[in-house]
Amino acid sequence: MTTDHAKRPPLDPSRTATIEAFGGRIAALEPIGAEVRGIDLAAGTAPPRAVLDALEMEMAERGFLVFRNEAEIGHEAFLRASCWWGGRELHSTHGVHPATPDGNPHIFRLSNDRRHGIPDVGPQWHNDGSFIPATFSHSGYHIIRPPERGGGTHFAHQGAAHDALPEETRERWARLSSVNSASGVVHPMVHRHPLSGRKCIWLHLGMTGAIIERLPEGEGFRLLDADEMSRVCHTYNDILNAGLEHGYATAFEYRRNDCVFIDNLAVAHRAAPEAHMPVEQQGLRIMHRSTTRGTQPLAPGFGLPQHVNIDGANPFGRGVWQGGGIGFRWEDGIPMRN
Repeated sequence: MTTDHAKRPPLDPSRTATIEAFGGRIAALEPIGAEVRGIDLAAGTAPPRAVLDALEMEMAERGFLVFRNEAEIGHEAFLRASCWWGGRELHSTHGVHPATPDGNPHIFRLSNDRRHGIPDVGPQWHNDGSFIPATFSHSGYHIIRPPERGGGTHFAHQGAAHDALPEETRERWARLSSVNSASGVVHPMVHRHPLSGRKCIWLHLGMTGAIIERLPEGEGFRLLDADEMSRVCHTYNDILNAGLEHGYATAFEYRRNDCVFIDNLAVAHRAAPEAHMPVEQQGLRIMHRSTTRGTQPLAPGFGLPQHVNIDGANPFGRGVWQGGGIGFRWEDGIPMRN
């Protein structure tokens, strides 16, 4: 593994100037992400498009933006700000918890206490919306109550993770496409980010039912068998975990009233293990998540269809073809609810 490309590029001076001219401030976080202050998410109108474009590009480069808010932010303001990015409208596919404010269908309310929100969500590395062709462009996380003893979110930059892979692995993964176990939607394991232009790896470790390999020299396709698929999932997990040591991933802890927006095609994320620990151990944790409509399908290429019948017969005859629920369990005993 190489870490030559792990360090994120510095903030772009012209984009920084555009943000500052509006009265905002942006500062790089290390090793990834950036912090934004001075932009009121609760204001009745959005910042000018030039400011939002500058922020969105920095999000694409650095993975996520943290808006620090001194005062409490209402859920409607959070949802309006979620529409500043990508497809610029909400795309919600989750259930609604009884404690959700106003029963708003666009809020995915999460907690380590099922009386306050849906528990145990997102323990493995993933990107949101892997079950639809045009995956969510961005996701938002509004911390309502951070636990007193920690329990944040891990973020990993998938472009830097791609560059950290051995060349042989990069070449092979560029020929792999994953099949979502719930919907049969097919996505490439390597894609080029639509804004940054950077090659990024992409795999949902809690909702994959098959991996299709295009054979070298265009000699057709095959499915990975259980051993191969397990190795790919372990390698993917390992390369993102390695970012915590090598400077392209972070274990982010929230402060009260934080709103975090991520580029869902640039960073993978997972809940920190502490986030799912009991209230008695960590303190109560409550978070609202939003998801923003994608701008274009994340298509697999090689002539593969965007959708296959993962619940039907294995069209290849051999290899893992597992529909429903969490799909292929790549390691015994690990939590895989997503």
